[in-house]
Amino acid sequence: MNDLLMIVFWLSVLCVMHTYILYPFFMILFYSKSHKKRAAFTLQDDTLPSVAILVAAYNEEKVIAEKIHSIFKTSYPINKIKLFIGSDASRDKTDLLVAELCLQYPQLQLVKFAGRVGKISIVNELQSLCEEEILIMTDANVIFTENTIFELLRFFKDEKVGIVAANISKQSLSNDGISLQEKMYLSLENKVKAAESNAIDMIMGAEGGCYAIRNNLFSKVPSKFNVDDFYITFQVLLKNRKALFNPLSICKEDVPGAMQDEYRRKVRISSGNFQNLFFFKAILYRFWKPFGFAFLSHKVLRWYTPFFILAALLSAFFLSNVSALYHWAFMLQLAFIILAFINFYLKLNHNILKFITHFYFMNLALIHGFFRFTMGIKTSIWQPVDRNV
Repeated sequence: MNDLLMIVFWLSVLCVMHTYILYPFFMILFYSKSHKKRAAFTLQDDTLPSVAILVAAYNEEKVIAEKIHSIFKTSYPINKIKLFIGSDASRDKTDLLVAELCLQYPQLQLVKFAGRVGKISIVNELQSLCEEEILIMTDANVIFTENTIFELLRFFKDEKVGIVAANISKQSLSNDGISLQEKMYLSLENKVKAAESNAIDMIMGAEGGCYAIRNNLFSKVPSKFNVDDFYITFQVLLKNRKALFNPLSICKEDVPGAMQDEYRRKVRISSGNFQNLFFFKAILYRFWKPFGFAFLSHKVLRWYTPFFILAALLSAFFLSNVSALYHWAFMLQLAFIILAFINFYLKLNHNILKFITHFYFMNLALIHGFFRFTMGIKTSIWQPVDRNV
């Protein structure tokens, strides 16, 4: 029995270390600086593709005008751009602001939905209106820079490129709450994606805030899926097309500072992650190949990290009388968990404690999302967090 518990403990520790430390470290170390020579458009190229930009919006009056202006303040030819704003029965001034800007930008079209249908239904519907060669999926609070669109589209000169993700730079007015921890975590994620793009031409999911995809490769997302960007990316990869990350396609997004808001968002994303895992589980049968190994290392092990944490904690507890090593392993894990809850309730302004709290509460959100998935997801309708503007 003790031998089995030791295997459980060390396997759990190894899995957490692999997904959070070993895989990111070695990918960034060996591939972050390597750049493949890729066929690419130039701004002077007459064959630049036409692009439709799709935005699902619900009560986005704080950011929608800035979003639209940022899209049209671009180095990309305006005559090759169309912008569709799908308003999910917004109850604030979103529709009014977009309608006013339609007079300024003829390429802008407002599509109203009479009742809440959710982002996935809006994106599916907007895509059916588009004849453009390339689609850009983007969120209302992701603000473009002058070269965002061009950098997203330049590698589509290679017919094998199916999807390109933008480099979303996280911004916050302060480092209150979990803003700093979220920015650092997401910055690391971008570095890993850049390394995967360089190494194997595959990123494990474009971030839904901003990415481009060939229109003819777009797959309608099932209506009750909570994470559409991952589903769309993997459908492209299964068609043997490249999914790239372009660090030069920079755009900006506000980072929520409130733990409660981010927890709720991560629960929703977590439930969608497990939907995607069981939908694409066959990829793991070939875990020794680049696609399967990256999927397992970057995503699957991370999604199951809360279960590894629990297994390591319980196995160390039952092994405490066997060796001092397991006794102190249990005490250390227990101390970190207690510190996380103390910091959450007392709101101690200490960065190390904030990182510990962020790690455990985001893993708690993963467990919450897993059980929501097992009980059946009834809807994909979302409630955006408050914008930090």
